[in-house]
Amino acid sequence: MSRWLNRGVAILVLVLGLGLRIANPSIIGDLQASFFDFLQELKPRQYVPVPVRVVDIDDASLERLGQWPWPRTMIAELIDRLNKAGAAVVGLDIILAEPDRTSPARVLQHLPQMPPDVTSWISGLRDNDQILADTIRGTPVVTGFALTTRGGGRAPALRAGWATLGDDPAGFVPGYGGAVTTLPEIEAAAAGNGSLNLVSDKDQIVRRVPLIVRYQNTLYPSLTAEALRVVQGASTYIVKASGASGVTAFGQRTGIVSIKIGNFNAETDASGALWLYDTGHVPQRSIPAWQVMDGSAPASDLRGAIVLIGSGAAGLGDIKATPLSVSVPGTEVDAQVIEQVLLQNFLRRPDWAAGAELFYLIILGTSLILGLPRFGAARSAVFTAAVFAAVFASSWYAFASFRLLFDPVYPSIVALCIYLTASLINQLQTEGEKRRVRNAFSHYLPATLIEELVSDPSKLRLGGENRYMTFLFTDIRGFTSIAEQCKSRPEAITDIVNRFTTLMTEAIFQCGGTIDKYMGDCVMAFWNAPVNEEDHARRSCEAALAMRRALQQLNDELAAESSAIYLAEGQKLNVRLDAGIGINTGNCIVGNLGSEHHFNYSVIGDAVNLASRLEVLSKNYGVPIVIGEETETYVQDFATVELDIVAVKGKQEQVRIFTILGDRQLGSDPGFVAFRAQHAKMLAAYRARDWPAARALIALCRKSYAELIPLYDLYLARIATQEGNPLGESQQELPAVALS
Repeated sequence: MSRWLNRGVAILVLVLGLGLRIANPSIIGDLQASFFDFLQELKPRQYVPVPVRVVDIDDASLERLGQWPWPRTMIAELIDRLNKAGAAVVGLDIILAEPDRTSPARVLQHLPQMPPDVTSWISGLRDNDQILADTIRGTPVVTGFALTTRGGGRAPALRAGWATLGDDPAGFVPGYGGAVTTLPEIEAAAAGNGSLNLVSDKDQIVRRVPLIVRYQNTLYPSLTAEALRVVQGASTYIVKASGASGVTAFGQRTGIVSIKIGNFNAETDASGALWLYDTGHVPQRSIPAWQVMDGSAPASDLRGAIVLIGSGAAGLGDIKATPLSVSVPGTEVDAQVIEQVLLQNFLRRPDWAAGAELFYLIILGTSLILGLPRFGAARSAVFTAAVFAAVFASSWYAFASFRLLFDPVYPSIVALCIYLTASLINQLQTEGEKRRVRNAFSHYLPATLIEELVSDPSKLRLGGENRYMTFLFTDIRGFTSIAEQCKSRPEAITDIVNRFTTLMTEAIFQCGGTIDKYMGDCVMAFWNAPVNEEDHARRSCEAALAMRRALQQLNDELAAESSAIYLAEGQKLNVRLDAGIGINTGNCIVGNLGSEHHFNYSVIGDAVNLASRLEVLSKNYGVPIVIGEETETYVQDFATVELDIVAVKGKQEQVRIFTILGDRQLGSDPGFVAFRAQHAKMLAAYRARDWPAARALIALCRKSYAELIPLYDLYLARIATQEGNPLGESQQELPAVALS
């Protein structure tokens, strides 16, 4: 129940995290933006000199040339000087929306009554706005406009055409209902006209710059896009969106992919905005307007350059924040966009990035939900930290090597919440379980199994359940005579029994077994409860071999000690222990068995009884270990030898029994393989009542393994008995030996 509660709460946290990500509230966008800024701080775009310059109407220029707004004649002179200096294109990052108040005709309205001839002369002077229009007519100049959400204004002039590949881009571009435009006569004289909209995020940082905007139902380019188009003499923009050839969108309307401007392809986000790959403020990029006016600006910086005229003066309001700069002129942001297009240096966030981040969250969250109950908080923490490190490193590698933007922050935060929530619940619920498990099983489980149960209490089911298990019984042979020998010193027999059971227990524990009970000199153990062990039959056989080695060690110790132990006057201890081991595998009932007042964790069933009987049979067949047929199927790679076929008392079924001479190493030995085949032929001849062949094969087998001589003596005795009492047909097989 506790595991399901743990997982249920963790799943709830994961579902909430996924739902929040799909809803995509602004806080998630803020997290992404901050992380992407951090990536740019680690590796900003290196400034590469390209022919893009900003003519900055800075504070020094206002001080030298006069306050803003300047007369249109001064702007005309500035543009004229740039054209004469060889500028490839001039973009006006300012809106000339109102007539120039310094034009002669407008100034005359504010003068006192003048003589008619003076009034006539002033009225005949050219309008400043017209002078500016005449100056830019026929030159590569791009004017600007701003779109607003308030409505009103007239539609800006559109100088270029649009071609689209794929879905209609108008559905992806943010729309505006109003416009603030440059005066019609100036706008009409310009070679291009573009939007000046720079949209800041909620934290007032400009991270994406639109190359395309929408006024009502009409698409317009930005000032930067128009400058690039005009400088190349192109006439049309080509917008590529989802649904176009070569665009992977899986049938979805995912948005704009790129905008082709002349020979340059600009990679954008779904709305047609270009991710700003910031260099920070670079003084080399800007030229003060006053230097252009007095002729001190370096001619090499202007010749063949895309020049943007903008205002960087503190009081003119066109100051922006970028990922790497607290305040830079908005015109410098536009200049960086043009640089990125010329250098083809873009930041990209693929359409499938959000899906990849959701997939990462699902995989990591699911791994934690499944892994926490299984591996615990410590291992899961290491796993989580390793995954976090790998994902953040991958995000950094994608940015540094391929300029791709992936957000590992939000998925990692949700995964951390899952880990902390599940760990807290697991910690609260398992502390009591750990104490209970340790206390309940400390007397009959090895320490390794106790710790396994403590780490995962769900593996423990108390009460009683049907299980497929393996059982082992061992008993000291001839114990009565040994006890008789030690009757004058009962402490000696107690010491011997304790040492025997201790060594047998250690061998069983080392192979993952559970001690069921001690019955005098007898030890009963089982495998595959309370902890699941898929290789329980193999482990029991390994334990039996280890017990034989431990018994040999104990006998060596007793032999060394016997000369110093006197049982009676002149009588020394002379003890050599021998033990039989019986192993069987099968179904049983395991659990807390007994009464309401006293119970033990134990097993009952026919398979258990058979294991006990096999231990008794070990003496009859003269071998130390006897295993059942079911157990043998799991250890056929061991050095096993068939002993006989026995019939279980009270049942119709017959059971083959085997002994184990060694482990897998001996089992794969060519000499043993040949011996086992020879032994099998002997049994076949015996069961077919072919006594001469059986005797001959027994004679050969006795030479291979001396420890099986008592077994072969048993078969020779049986053959002698059968020869004296023949059964009719010579080929009739012998009946199974009854096992009581």
